Amino acid sequence: MGNCLTKKSKDPNQQPLEPARHPTASPGKGEKYGASASASATRQHRSSRHVSSQSRRDNGKKNKKHGPPTTPRDWPVSKVKKVGWVPARNIHSFCYSVLRAATRKFSKENIIGEGGFGRVYIGYINPDSMKAVKPDTGKAIAIKVLGRRGIQSDEEWQNELRFLNKSNHPNVVKLMGYCSERHHRIVVYEYMCNGSLDAHLLRGLNWNRRIKIAIGVARAIAYLHSCTRPVIHRDLKSSNILLDADFNPKLSDFGLARHGPLEDQSHVSTRILGTRGYFAPEYFTTGHLTVKADVYSFGVVLLEIFSACVAIRRCTDGTKSDLAIWAKPHLSNHMELHNIIDKKIARNINIEEAHKFASIIGQCLRSDPRDRPTMGEVLASLEQLQQDMVLSNLNTLAPFKYHRRCTHTLKS
Repeated sequence: MGNCLTKKSKDPNQQPLEPARHPTASPGKGEKYGASASASATRQHRSSRHVSSQSRRDNGKKNKKHGPPTTPRDWPVSKVKKVGWVPARNIHSFCYSVLRAATRKFSKENIIGEGGFGRVYIGYINPDSMKAVKPDTGKAIAIKVLGRRGIQSDEEWQNELRFLNKSNHPNVVKLMGYCSERHHRIVVYEYMCNGSLDAHLLRGLNWNRRIKIAIGVARAIAYLHSCTRPVIHRDLKSSNILLDADFNPKLSDFGLARHGPLEDQSHVSTRILGTRGYFAPEYFTTGHLTVKADVYSFGVVLLEIFSACVAIRRCTDGTKSDLAIWAKPHLSNHMELHNIIDKKIARNINIEEAHKFASIIGQCLRSDPRDRPTMGEVLASLEQLQQDMVLSNLNTLAPFKYHRRCTHTLKS
């Protein structure tokens, strides 16, 4: 999940285009804003924003308050449906004790993911009774436990329930249930056995599989943008793309998602939330949000798929290097494309395919949102590229010549 940027920063496009070369840097995910806030500031924020449940009861008759509670409380299925988070669908309200037993008391050995939001555990349940069972028996589920407390954390948890439950697409992760006992905020998903895309880019994926993943993610985003009221994900990144046993991608983490502008609006003004390295420049500088912000973020994901490089990293001299800004000049110059492409796929991709894929990335990363294609257009371009790959005879086409080492490499 992203954290709120309390004041606007300078345009990231003002950074130097050429990053420092540090091939031995350790891998890492995009860096989130607000992660360096001091512990004392956090304690002060919590003490000033939280109101005890007893105080709310004492003052309830005098001052009726609307909206989410400032302190966590239980939300049964009937209440969740009433406020519109979860329509009448197969969403289960889990007891905390069941999820605790399913994860062996939230054992460290069951952790499959971790981030600013908290931790994700693998657990096992009986799909009929929804009760915990022994490891490697029953149905595997992914259990995301929010580690932070407060109003923003509650809002993000509600967003997960609201948007995921309304989404019905093969490339969007399936919501199975939730838990909201006492202070606990937990979301339960289907388990994706191949983990996240960023981990596989580190280990290596063949070219055909990368195209398959790119198309699947594009379908998910195009689906969200085509809703009656478009949904903007706002936190697209490789770590939020999960892979099943057949490497079919599924988009996850809808905590920062929100509805796009209405027909008579050009944009939505909102707080700047998300992950550095994936921000669209106009959103980063003004807070104006449109579906084209997702298109830019998807362009960064395509760039990661193409290069196996991290979106942003801290150099040894303390500066931060942005992959998209560094890569743009190379994307538009075919003679310099070898500076970007991942060496693991260089021998399995021909020059024409590389140029077409680079062109799609460049279109998504255009500075002016009006010049970027829609996700439907991006999807059509990727599907056409896949068809061309099937029809082409790779043995008769010139392979891509690799002779570079990416300065943003994921290798440690």
